[in-house]
Amino acid sequence: MAKVSKGVRLEHISKIYKDPKSGNDFYAVRDVSIDIAPGTFVTLLGPSGCGKTTTLRMIAGFESPDEGDIFLGEEAINSLTPNKRDTAMVFQSYALFPHYNVYDNVAYGLRLRKLSKADIDEKVHSILRLVEMEGMEARMTNQLSGGQQQRIALARALVVEPGVLLFDEPLSNLDAKLRVSMRTEIRRIQQTLGITAIYVTHDQSEAMSISDTIIIMNKGEIAQMGSPMTIYYHPNSEFVADFIGEANFLDGTVLGMTGKECRVQIDGREAVVETDRSMAAGQACKVVLRPEAVIIGDSGVLPCTVEMSVFMGSYQNYHVRVGDTLVKISDNCPVNKKIYAAGDTAFIRFEKECAHLL
Repeated sequence: MAKVSKGVRLEHISKIYKDPKSGNDFYAVRDVSIDIAPGTFVTLLGPSGCGKTTTLRMIAGFESPDEGDIFLGEEAINSLTPNKRDTAMVFQSYALFPHYNVYDNVAYGLRLRKLSKADIDEKVHSILRLVEMEGMEARMTNQLSGGQQQRIALARALVVEPGVLLFDEPLSNLDAKLRVSMRTEIRRIQQTLGITAIYVTHDQSEAMSISDTIIIMNKGEIAQMGSPMTIYYHPNSEFVADFIGEANFLDGTVLGMTGKECRVQIDGREAVVETDRSMAAGQACKVVLRPEAVIIGDSGVLPCTVEMSVFMGSYQNYHVRVGDTLVKISDNCPVNKKIYAAGDTAFIRFEKECAHLL
């Protein structure tokens, strides 16, 4: 595919719907601005009703923004119908034609564009090779597995060489193991082609594994935007920290700062957290700790009582009580480590670089 991928720019877009019960207007999407560079993989992530699918549908042209503008490359596309936009959508339901075989499903968009039979044949076979479905051309779609159907849906979207590829929760109908392999395939194909991709999901691990940038949405607005690592280790709110992976929240009070080191009192004990934030002595704060960042042992900073201890193979899963707060711990590679049982007393500690202050 020689076609150059395009960037996408959303400038203060909003979508307003009317509540059928109250009759009042409400914002499904409110004042969203995003600048997506060409060739990047961006995921819109959030709980149901957060506005991620509505945002994607406005980019695709299935919904029109009530406020703001959408640009594809440098072209304003608000007024363009979906078929006039340089985009292609991969749907959750696959949306394949059941009365067409694999070849005709993939060739459909090319025939609408009036390409020659030779060009269609070359492009269809080329894209089927890319999605590893070559040799399946004569199969009917009802003879394919869910994963194979999703590959054909992807091939049909890619074969028309769109500037931007849109995904609306494309893997939610697949079983867990197949979802993992298919998301790897989608990422491989996107990187091979260098195409711009915008992907909607509510699955955090899916977003983390395939994205250059994650945009977390909540109640129609952007909660945080950044790389998977930034979102995970430096969430800007309790909502983001809790939504992307598991997180523990320990209430604390700032005792003072020296450079980037912040001394925090937690449950009457002093701990040190490294932060870029400027915190004043006496200020209330929350210490965010990922379960894998918590270290359990016979000595440490905070005393705890073990409430649950379960062997999970690659890690020992603990629930411990620190004061009134439940703390979840993933103690990786527990072989040759002391295993604490429910009812045991212990201590927890953490490296200052592995905690985050809110």
